[in-house]
Amino acid sequence: MSYSHHKEKVCISTRKVYDWVTRQVDVPLKSFSNSDLESIFPDNKCPRHGKTVCEFFTSHGFDPEDFSIRCFLTDEDGNRIDPVVDNNALICQEIIQPNGRQPVQVTLPSGETVTLQKVKVLVKGHVVVQVVNANGQVVCESDPIPFATAQTFILCAPEGTVVDCHISFFECDASLICTDNFSQLDVSITLCLEVQMEADVKIEVEARFCKPREEILEATLCPTDKFPPQCPEVFPAH
Repeated sequence: MSYSHHKEKVCISTRKVYDWVTRQVDVPLKSFSNSDLESIFPDNKCPRHGKTVCEFFTSHGFDPEDFSIRCFLTDEDGNRIDPVVDNNALICQEIIQPNGRQPVQVTLPSGETVTLQKVKVLVKGHVVVQVVNANGQVVCESDPIPFATAQTFILCAPEGTVVDCHISFFECDASLICTDNFSQLDVSITLCLEVQMEADVKIEVEARFCKPREEILEATLCPTDKFPPQCPEVFPAH
């Protein structure tokens, strides 16, 4: 791509970022015990034949060392998704406040006082828990487990801006506790939430119009030297 030498002012329409923050969010621990534990592991995904989840493992002679628990993000139907790749992996939206975004006075490190806005964001999604044996086979799988968290941010969010948020990191850990008198599944979720306040704007910039560059052609595969190099010092000079 090449540029002309003449500069001129142009008006372009683009999306402006008014503020941008990243926060690590630890979703409140989700615990399931007794009947709640049994309900999230349906028989078609965990063939227990009337046994409880812990009785099922005990009847198979499983010790805690014999199986592992894994947890991952899914859609509402239980299909595994990558939150970094799929921007629609989670529901992330602003919680509309009755009186709008409340103004907040903030003192900057420089000592200057500025007015920002309080923005509340709701994050919702689902995870699935799998119990895997020593051979890597899935022995039991849960139904999609919903989770949600509400976060409050202090941002530059004047009227007319909208929230855009996505997940840059997601981690889910689960542990199953089985004793003679107690059974419980604990699910912990940690995510990195990126929140931006944006608005469509028109701005004036000084620019030069560009045009396509000259194409660089791929080198030909056909040889150009048909004959080997000669030795003129030897032949036919002498």
